[in-house]
Amino acid sequence: MKRRRFLKLGVVIGASVSLDAKSPTGFRKAFSEVSEIIETVLGHIFPAGSRLPSARETGLSAFVYETIAHPSYDRDIRAFVIEGARELDKRTKGKLTEMGEKELEQALRAYEATEYGDGWLGRMMTLGLEGLLSDPIYGANPKEAGWRALETEGGQPRPSERYLGS
Repeated sequence: MKRRRFLKLGVVIGASVSLDAKSPTGFRKAFSEVSEIIETVLGHIFPAGSRLPSARETGLSAFVYETIAHPSYDRDIRAFVIEGARELDKRTKGKLTEMGEKELEQALRAYEATEYGDGWLGRMMTLGLEGLLSDPIYGANPKEAGWRALETEGGQPRPSERYLGS
């Protein structure tokens, strides 16, 4: 295959993956492919035994999915979450979810050292904090655990429906 044809094909395939992650149906499939990576990363950022409730006990991965799957969520950020997880998986040769804590920390620090990885990990941190500090109606702050850990209260008035405009 000639170089020019190869480059064109690479652009088409890359664009189709990005566009697919932006559509609701494509996003569901794409998220399921990277959900373990996202869960592993959130579990490392929000571990058990810290002051904040852990990602696992609060269901942060499910919160992230529901939040970014919502039709009102920015499609480019939705695609970025998927593409960033895929890139991390590629960088770790598909071994991220099998790594021990020390090796995982090293892999995440190496990813953080890249501009793309730094942005992606920042987005994961933001989504995790949104979940831990959101109203419990959204599912990731059970019994106001995040609020209690920080000795604070949620905003008023509290939502009466899970998502408006659904």
